[in-house]
Amino acid sequence: MPDKPSVLFVCVHNAGRSQMAAAWLTHLAGDRVEVRSAGSNPGENVNPAAVEAMREVGIDISAEVPKMLTVDAVKESDVCITMGCGDTCPVFPGKRYLDWQLADPAGQGVAAVRPIRDEIRVLVEGLIKEIAPRPQ
Repeated sequence: MPDKPSVLFVCVHNAGRSQMAAAWLTHLAGDRVEVRSAGSNPGENVNPAAVEAMREVGIDISAEVPKMLTVDAVKESDVCITMGCGDTCPVFPGKRYLDWQLADPAGQGVAAVRPIRDEIRVLVEGLIKEIAPRPQ
């Protein structure tokens, strides 16, 4: 793994789970990790319930825009984490692939999104310990 690992979060619409995961990783790891997110079939906007759930923990994702998954985004990432998009992510040798099984927040209210947000935070914290621990 390079000095500054790169992580790509992928979900279908890039409007909920992957946006929250990217925001958590950016918030918790700062500039120790390069963060990307994308969707296999991106939506038009970030899920308003995801925006509100993240706002509740002091993270603003209201300006984010869903992005299309590209081969280049995968090539440029050390770790690719999928969230409910199956095998739509291209596979390249030497990359690490993880699949986080998370409920889909699409069409859910903020009360249903909060537990997903919190589960993502726990997963991101574990990822940080593994790929970008704080220097001793």
